[in-house]
Amino acid sequence: MQGKKHYQEKLFAHFQLSERIPENNFYRRLKEVLELRFLYGLTEGYYGNSGQKSIDPVVFFKLCLVGYLENIISDRKLMAHCSLRLDILYFIGYDIDEELPWHSTISRTRQLFPESVFEEVFTTVLRMCVEKGMVSGHTQAIDSAPVKANASMDTLELKVPEGELDEHLRKVRVLSAMDKGEPHRKSQNDRSDKGQRSVTANPNELAAIKGRNKKWAKDQDQRPGAKNKGAKYTSNKTHYSPTDPDARISVKPGKARKLNYLSQLSVDTAHHVITDIRAYHADGKDNQQLPDIVQRLRARLWKQGLVWENCVADTGYSSGENYAFLEDIGLKSFIPPHGTYKGGPDGFTYNNTEDHYVCPQGKVIPFTKVFNDHRTGTKKKAYRASSLICKGCPLKSTCLGKVNEKQFSVTYYRAEYERNIKRVNSKLGRYMKGKRQSTVEPVFGTLTQFMGLRKINTIGLAQANKVMHLSAIAYNLKKYLKFTEKRSKSGAGRLDLAVLAKSALQYLFGTCIKHRNLVPRFWPDIKKAP
Repeated sequence: MQGKKHYQEKLFAHFQLSERIPENNFYRRLKEVLELRFLYGLTEGYYGNSGQKSIDPVVFFKLCLVGYLENIISDRKLMAHCSLRLDILYFIGYDIDEELPWHSTISRTRQLFPESVFEEVFTTVLRMCVEKGMVSGHTQAIDSAPVKANASMDTLELKVPEGELDEHLRKVRVLSAMDKGEPHRKSQNDRSDKGQRSVTANPNELAAIKGRNKKWAKDQDQRPGAKNKGAKYTSNKTHYSPTDPDARISVKPGKARKLNYLSQLSVDTAHHVITDIRAYHADGKDNQQLPDIVQRLRARLWKQGLVWENCVADTGYSSGENYAFLEDIGLKSFIPPHGTYKGGPDGFTYNNTEDHYVCPQGKVIPFTKVFNDHRTGTKKKAYRASSLICKGCPLKSTCLGKVNEKQFSVTYYRAEYERNIKRVNSKLGRYMKGKRQSTVEPVFGTLTQFMGLRKINTIGLAQANKVMHLSAIAYNLKKYLKFTEKRSKSGAGRLDLAVLAKSALQYLFGTCIKHRNLVPRFWPDIKKAP
């Protein structure tokens, strides 16, 4: 008999979310393991004693985590998505007839709480992973990647010298009837300060930028199919974004120039758990940020009872200062050096005991002084010898070059470089390179493609740091629920009773043979035993 379903809403119905959510549902399992009640005491000081009640801090963080678990970066879309999912309603503690918070409440609450609150939640989730045995601590892989900022390159404005700033502002301001004689900038949402609008580059840097601009415009015009004729080269030294002054112009080979933030990520190599993440300006160098990353990560691991031994990173983190810094705190660095590194001139031999170089003709070039290279800002050692020792040398023209004496400089941290290079080229170093490529780089891909980190949906460096922490928390929680302790499949750890008894008899038999003089009465019987 054919059945037909006729829908009619009931006036009264008995419905419980807990009965409708399966036992193996992701959000049901997450609700059972994630305890965030400590947030009430942690955030109490950011609220007043009167007025309308705010969103529950625990609900706020759970909603944020849902956004990154579902790869939703829009607060408006997030609330619409949550209203359609029973399991998410059960996770955040809302019933089907309760109205969810307004999307702007999420944005305001995110700005209300400081970065330390988000870092505390991240540390709590990391502690859960440590207690479950997912973090070894001894080897950490560090890497960075740009994340798109919530600002467009079309909003860029030109910086001006500080003395000409007032005059420049008068040129770009306009008057309207509604302004009542008060001038306003064309960009009403200019969040930059006076320092961010002023040129800080020196004349040499400005001249270099001018040359790049000329070459850039020429290349753009000659490029086949180019539609942006007369495009100009933009630099952080000459341009700024009034929409998001903390965003910086950055570019990767083969990618377009964009306003980005830089995400510095640290991953434990045991089970790919994120142990540290932070937002930095995109125009900074990785090797300049490594000491800050290492100090923060080392303290966090120490509080969890873990000892960090090996620091693995790519060439971008290479510098003599970093090698020396890591050695001073007891860490082994596995960071390949730059291709420009040289331990001295080609063909020269270094004498470590006397601290001098010997040229191919056997002449000594002694150490003279230590100085700071103003061009690169690095510490170097100068070696110099008189041109008299080169008289009659067949290599004089190729060795001295344009100068009349033997003089050259070498990095102050040559010994640290050599020790690091030896580790990198060892068998363990090659293993660490493969470990880094298979650990931290896939984690970055997961965050940017599936965990809501393809774009920062907030303004400012502090807010970007909160976004990155929330994405890392969601990632670690997903790893936490999927993790199962690996056990041996060979069966070597499972000895049955027969095997155990056989082993015991063999041990006793061997002992009797070894000490036959101690048991003369039983030896004939044992010898006759089958």
